[in-house]
Amino acid sequence: MIKTIWSDNVDTTAYPRPQMVRGSYENLDGEWDYKIVAGEYSPKANDSYDGKIRVPFALESPLSGVGRHLKADETLVMRRTFAGRAEDKFLLHIGAADFFCIVWLNGKELTRHTGGYTAFEAEAVAEEQNELVLVVRDPSEHGVGARGKQRERGGGIWYTPQSGVWQSVWLEYVPDTYVTRLKITPSVKDDSVNIKVFTNTGTKNFIFVDEDGKPFDCTDGEITYKVASPVYWTPETPKLYHFEIIVDGDKVKSYFALREFAMGKRKDGKPCFLLNGKPYFMTGLLDQGYWPDGIYTPPNDEAYIYDIRLAKRMGFNTLRKHIKVESMRFYYHCDRLGMIVWQDIVNGGGKYKSFWTMVAPTIKINIKDGEANYRRLAREDETGRKLFEKEMAETVEQLYNCPCIALWTVFNEAWGQFDSQKMTQKLLELDDTRLVDSTSGWYDQGAPVRSIHRYILPFRMPKRDSRHVVLSEYGGYSMKVPGHVFNEKKTFGYLVYSNKDKMNAAIEKLLRKQILPAVEQGLCAAIYTQLSDVENEQNGLVTYDRKVVKADEEVFAVANALMCSAVTDED
Repeated sequence: MIKTIWSDNVDTTAYPRPQMVRGSYENLDGEWDYKIVAGEYSPKANDSYDGKIRVPFALESPLSGVGRHLKADETLVMRRTFAGRAEDKFLLHIGAADFFCIVWLNGKELTRHTGGYTAFEAEAVAEEQNELVLVVRDPSEHGVGARGKQRERGGGIWYTPQSGVWQSVWLEYVPDTYVTRLKITPSVKDDSVNIKVFTNTGTKNFIFVDEDGKPFDCTDGEITYKVASPVYWTPETPKLYHFEIIVDGDKVKSYFALREFAMGKRKDGKPCFLLNGKPYFMTGLLDQGYWPDGIYTPPNDEAYIYDIRLAKRMGFNTLRKHIKVESMRFYYHCDRLGMIVWQDIVNGGGKYKSFWTMVAPTIKINIKDGEANYRRLAREDETGRKLFEKEMAETVEQLYNCPCIALWTVFNEAWGQFDSQKMTQKLLELDDTRLVDSTSGWYDQGAPVRSIHRYILPFRMPKRDSRHVVLSEYGGYSMKVPGHVFNEKKTFGYLVYSNKDKMNAAIEKLLRKQILPAVEQGLCAAIYTQLSDVENEQNGLVTYDRKVVKADEEVFAVANALMCSAVTDED
């Protein structure tokens, strides 16, 4: 096993949800009892356990202390006790548990949740001593729910599956009336922000306290607050405005940014994306969020910060969060450090029935994704389609308040793709303030954003297409660094190079001969594959353990600066 540079400094105690902070936070991460049983399971008094597992790391990960795969017909049982403030109300939060989780508290079922990528919570009343038991099942690719790139037998672009709790478990004490959710919508046009406050009792009375400590009494459940001398959020100037909401005895702290993403045109009439009303080229990296020691979970916050700062150092202003939803702390660091995020909705669906489904895009044959092609695209299962809608809605609601998120990707390369026009409309009903890449890379259904993936073959801007064209995946140049790889015997990449000089020379040629000319011709954004190596993929700009930067940082910094300057309206 290779380790990241943070493997021996594990720390998950930072507040898990910076977008809505309470002072009564108590972290429940750390050592739990665990066992694995066959079939379904309900907790019993005086249960015995097999050993210890470290939360919030998936069962399969080295940092969990177990490193064992959970089969589709098995159940993971996790238990811990904690002291409570007797008879006080609290909210139990679970950042993410893959895939189906039943929560038991003090011998009674408290709640259950389906879906491995979104947070859930439940209200409870504490006893002096409390027993918390989580019962988790995960079918991985044998199920119909979202699973990302997990596969029982990894290899190539598929990776080690992971099961159980993989984001923090925590609680916070609340009064009888408390805030359940905030919905924060900025307006650059008006230099204002609209904040809607939702509570458990439905009360619409609250106090808004601005960054200067000035209180405003609100009686209709929302406030539109105008910012004096506004500073707009950009990757270059990531200004955040902090505020507090008070409802009876409940106080939550949060923040917003003044920023707006839209589609428009450059001075020369070519399509472009707009940031705060001005042309802005989004140049980014595919970021899959994998770690050799924690799989989906980094050892600590510094790991997130390292990746973001490395990307910025090379002149990138965007990360495409690929087929995964991260901890809320990741988005917070992107908000405060200045990194745009394209967020994928995590895919589900079954295994393709025919190899033709994968071959068709390479020879420019398109497939419509309606009911007639549910079978061809492995989406016959109605339960799976409904689960996708549910998880998409949960993802959008959970991440809505993150200023960094500019674009939602609904489907990637036809993985679980179905009714994309309907699903895109449903997403826009949830959030019409951001851009949408409806079908990234493969079966184009005519959405306003045309999204192309291009590896190995040369990229040229499409002719006779007036839509906003993005190159949502390109590059994939690969080089192995012995001693810093997941598997010394296997290498995957779209073009493989023997040393750093050859790889970087090829990258520089790609950027100057293909990407820069495309930007000048109207390309709106470009996402290079990828930020880090992932398992057998060695096409990252940094190794999987984050110890060796393979890319020539100056090559990317210069090229990215040229791309951005080609789009800006400034003289």
